[in-house]
Amino acid sequence: MIDPDGFRPNVGIVLMHPDGRVFWARRVRRDGWQFPQGGMNTDETPLEAMYRELHEETGLLPEHVAVLGATPGWLRYRLPQRAIRRNDRIVCVGQKQVWFLLKFVGDEAHLRLDLTETPEFDHWRWVDFWYPLEHVVIFKRGVYTSALSHLAKYARQVAGAQAIPQPAIELRPRGRRPQRRGPRRAPEAAVCGRDDTSAG
Repeated sequence: MIDPDGFRPNVGIVLMHPDGRVFWARRVRRDGWQFPQGGMNTDETPLEAMYRELHEETGLLPEHVAVLGATPGWLRYRLPQRAIRRNDRIVCVGQKQVWFLLKFVGDEAHLRLDLTETPEFDHWRWVDFWYPLEHVVIFKRGVYTSALSHLAKYARQVAGAQAIPQPAIELRPRGRRPQRRGPRRAPEAAVCGRDDTSAG
């Protein structure tokens, strides 16, 4: 399902531990880390798609999470030119997303990355709330900045302002890389620069 502008409807999931850290996962066979996300089916609402993707990508069921908030309207990002499949009948140029913030209320044993024949992720960890802004692939940074900035108020209601401080980077308008405010962190492995629209 692709809209007339070439954007595929999609949901994004920020799964938060009660202490304010968020679930950060590595894509299978790639060196890229990201939040869970995936495309919507034509007969799904964003909430229904979110629960389906949550289970497919993390193994969690609705009883393992509590919905804290969602972004209003669509947040969009464009794929790099090299990732656009020009031979497809309908060309997908990017994703338009609704993002959900979920509080994790289950046990870590409930987190399973291997429940489907084609897992999305092969490793995960908990990271600081703002950590993904500096470590997600660059073409998703604008959406991540918008989503986390909106969802932070809900996260603070659970984890507190100390756990979710103001970001250590200066949030910039969409399309620009966030600028650091604090000391530089140790570098992480290179992030994949290509997105597969068939895999979320």
